[in-house]
Amino acid sequence: MVEIQDTLVSMDLFTECFSCDLHACGGACCVEGDAGAPLDIDEIPDMEEAYELLHDELMPEACEVVERQGVAYIDREGQMVTSIVNGKDCVFAVKAEDGTTLCAIDRAYRDGRTKIQKPLSCELYPVRLGKVGGMTAVNYHRWAICGGACKLGRELKLPLFQFLKLPLVRAFGQEWWDECNLVYSELKKQGYLDK
Repeated sequence: MVEIQDTLVSMDLFTECFSCDLHACGGACCVEGDAGAPLDIDEIPDMEEAYELLHDELMPEACEVVERQGVAYIDREGQMVTSIVNGKDCVFAVKAEDGTTLCAIDRAYRDGRTKIQKPLSCELYPVRLGKVGGMTAVNYHRWAICGGACKLGRELKLPLFQFLKLPLVRAFGQEWWDECNLVYSELKKQGYLDK
């Protein structure tokens, strides 16, 4: 772990390569798992607003879930997460024409139809945030469905922290990310990344 400001950053962010490959996984992270995406309580109003905006684009089953329980619920571990359909699909998951699962919020954001961004935990994935004492732990979560992303990242020689630059800046600020870049440069200079 490397201490950067008030965070403890896993060395995996510097040593592992990653680049999402939707052709390989089909957007499985939006439908696999046993709970929705982790949410900060401050994100709930944005998720509710996104639901109102995107209602007609979502699966009817997703709308039924949201109307019944809201855009989020507390999972068995006590974490606030996005609501899911049939124990799997995020309520904001939609299918593209090629069958790939996408986030309706992210698609609307990229199309310029909303300023609301998808949950930070989704944008940061495969990084997950946790708490260690009074500090935020920034960890790499390995999941078999991301095998294609790991392979593509290695081909591109793209370190995980660089792939996640925009969401990491969103989470911690540009100065924090610049410090990550300095750590990476130092590790590279010392030959640590060549091992």
